[in-house]
Amino acid sequence: MQKNNVIKKEKDSSGLEAPREKLIKYGSEQLTDQELLAILLRTGGNDMSVQELSARLLSWFGGLDKLLNASYERLHKIKGLGVAKITQLLVVLEIYRRVLNQKLDKGVSLTSTEVTRERLKLHYQGMEREAFACLFLDTQHRLLSLENLFYGTVDSAAVYPREIVKRALSLNASAVILAHNHPSGSPEPSEADIRITNVIKEALNLIDIRVLDHMIIGAGRVLSFAERQLL
Repeated sequence: MQKNNVIKKEKDSSGLEAPREKLIKYGSEQLTDQELLAILLRTGGNDMSVQELSARLLSWFGGLDKLLNASYERLHKIKGLGVAKITQLLVVLEIYRRVLNQKLDKGVSLTSTEVTRERLKLHYQGMEREAFACLFLDTQHRLLSLENLFYGTVDSAAVYPREIVKRALSLNASAVILAHNHPSGSPEPSEADIRITNVIKEALNLIDIRVLDHMIIGAGRVLSFAERQLL
């Protein structure tokens, strides 16, 4: 006798539909951050259900963005997260990074502020000291290279415009997007940020290379000088 195939409905501890069944029925976009994380982690730990562990992680880190940007060392300190779960979280970020890189490799123009924002968020994820980077672009504003050129403390980085000019010439770049992070706070620009931007812009103008934008990454946000009309 042939047995009927029966889909067993999953329930969480509250009697509601479990995340996996909810995803299948309604689509992943209908799941909360906690439910998505619960599917990824699969099991709980330390006498916690996977839903409880997911809720606690989101609360500790302040959301999915900060959780998935956490370093291995920081995640390893969290009770309930073993090596297997930590590597799963790190893999998600790496997959996202590679997908975004592939989009850029296919010639996506970096005149798209949102694409540039996402690329820079990934570039600076987990970085605890200030770094000044340049995105060197070709004539069609496609990425030639993204490089950290200067490093500093949490509060400042020494930036030398002549080094940016030299590197732009060596890459035969036609345009540049400047970027740096504020590891300890808001992305709002300081007077020094505005001043060095103008100095770099003037130096590159002398060799017919445009500065398209300067983006500052801080407190989970990315500020654009171009959008603020600061260039």
